[in-house]
Amino acid sequence: MIAMLFNALLIAIREIRRNLMRSFLTVIGIVIGVAAVITIVTLGRGTTETVRQQISRMGNNLLVVRPGQGWGSSGAPQFSMQDVEAIRDQVPGIASVAPFVSNNSPIIYQDRNRTYDVQGTTPNYFVIANWKVGTGRFFTDAEVTESAPVCVIGETIRKELFGEGVDPVGSKVRVKSLTLEVIGVTAAKGQGGFSDDLDDNLITPYTTVIHRLSGRQGGRNFNQVMISGQKDYPTANIVADVAALMRERRRISASEEDNFNVFDSQQLAEVMSSSTKTMTTLLGCVAAVSLLVGGIGIMNIMLVSVTERTREIGIRLAIGARAREVLLQFLVEAVTLSCVGGLAGIALAYGCCYFIAGMIGVPFLFDPKISMVAFVFSAVIGILFGFMPARRAASLDPIDALRHE
Repeated sequence: MIAMLFNALLIAIREIRRNLMRSFLTVIGIVIGVAAVITIVTLGRGTTETVRQQISRMGNNLLVVRPGQGWGSSGAPQFSMQDVEAIRDQVPGIASVAPFVSNNSPIIYQDRNRTYDVQGTTPNYFVIANWKVGTGRFFTDAEVTESAPVCVIGETIRKELFGEGVDPVGSKVRVKSLTLEVIGVTAAKGQGGFSDDLDDNLITPYTTVIHRLSGRQGGRNFNQVMISGQKDYPTANIVADVAALMRERRRISASEEDNFNVFDSQQLAEVMSSSTKTMTTLLGCVAAVSLLVGGIGIMNIMLVSVTERTREIGIRLAIGARAREVLLQFLVEAVTLSCVGGLAGIALAYGCCYFIAGMIGVPFLFDPKISMVAFVFSAVIGILFGFMPARRAASLDPIDALRHE
């Protein structure tokens, strides 16, 4: 049996080499189909990983409580320090919590003036939002208590206000009428979540923003409350507990809708990843149609080959070849064509994935398992669409085949 298969393979390779151009045109559908499926799945995996990385840059198990519904406050009351303390003390599963107030303000250094996001918070925020020190240091709880005129700036501000390669630690910048000392620069994050640039912010103690910039002393000053959940604690439980606590503190009746929302970054990552996977699967199924088209091409060419080689088949049958040997010969030829197309498709997909991943900025995550599945599927296509021509060749009558011109 093995010898018969090996002999059929040699004959198949000989026939493919005899008609190289026709063989190439035959397998082009298989090549495109395999390459398209692998490329789409690979880029989909890369896109999913990019989404997860961007969400993770926003913070560790991050939850954000904001006034109003959606991402806008819609005039809903903001949060007080008492709200922040209640969340910290009464909601289980919380690792850290930080008040947060932000607004866009012009920041001036010497003759340079740019508008950036000025953020007031506590040192806990640097842990919650997964910030690392680039140069200098973060401010302390003591500086928050003193409303110290200090700030930490992002990498974008450092480049645009101070210039490339300049260490701004110790320099002074002006925000409105307040002069702040730069005590640190955060390590660059780049793009993440809903922000095109996470590094275009100035972070200072919330007391400095409230007391020195806005002139207020207490009340509802915070437009966000940043929460970090414990690693193994379900964030859905934290969301439910925070929502219940806020409804109670904001005196919302059972018949009224929330005038706040709790944003769960982990849930967002799961939703976006699920959407990306669904779209990848859909596009992969569409691309798989090319494999069926390629299979039809193989079937058509094999039928032509059977017609061209009718006398050869008749001679083989007349001198004692069995019908199953003829069937096996043409079936092996069809499978060989489809396998060659599958291998060429894998090579093409590898090159396309490497090039496109670099061009659109997603990780190059080439999965050998996907390639193997696509290759096996191409071989199955060869069997399915090559069987009918092979059966037709095997069922020829030797006398009629010898008479064929």
